[in-house]
Amino acid sequence: MADVDKLYVADAGDGKVNVYDGATYTLRKSIEIGEDPDNMRYDPTTKRVFVGFGEEDGGIATIDPATDERVGEVFKTGGHPESFQVETSGSHIFVNVPDADNVVESIDRKTGAVAKWPLKGLRGNYAMALNEGDHRLFVITRKTPMMVVIDTQTGNEIARLRAAGECDDVFFDASRKRIYVIGGEGFISVFQQDDLAHYSLILNVPSAIGVRTGFWFAKRDRFYVAVPAKGNDPAQIWTYEAED
Repeated sequence: MADVDKLYVADAGDGKVNVYDGATYTLRKSIEIGEDPDNMRYDPTTKRVFVGFGEEDGGIATIDPATDERVGEVFKTGGHPESFQVETSGSHIFVNVPDADNVVESIDRKTGAVAKWPLKGLRGNYAMALNEGDHRLFVITRKTPMMVVIDTQTGNEIARLRAAGECDDVFFDASRKRIYVIGGEGFISVFQQDDLAHYSLILNVPSAIGVRTGFWFAKRDRFYVAVPAKGNDPAQIWTYEAED
């Protein structure tokens, strides 16, 4: 995180978050979190780090990067929290919880109140992206492979479109109003937000079998995906350039 010049790494093996110096990569501290810490997010408004962890008694813990200490109560999710997104101008955390009947949970950080939004017959909701300005949440499911668009103010489903299967990562391109869905079955689904109620598939961009994770670097209009090693080919990073 540039704000504090530190790198935070979740270690599912020992249940800790390790904090490294941003300049030297020296280990500064290990913070006890609990079973299977996974996804992390940083909220620059409140200057807090959020960490998803746990299984049946899962939740989201909070770290103060000024002290690298856990603060506040754990936001309980009733299952292992997969991808989640944190509002920067609001007080909500949106969480994919496939273990709890494949729901999306909206947690109010101020009150602790939890709303549960069902996905109506879909399962395996792991990846999630947020268009906070338009109050739209993009949830990607694996069974059936779909992009589900949810209104974050009401929890109502706005749209659902067939997407790349075996998805682990999805990103929102705010400048183009596009959504990039990385699918392990060998392509990246690119969707356009035509307006707040309508979305369309632009293209399924070929990638490679097993490509599930990546990173959208908005400042350079670059999309990076991790390609696993296969046969005699080493693991690689492939770069895609966004086009208008």
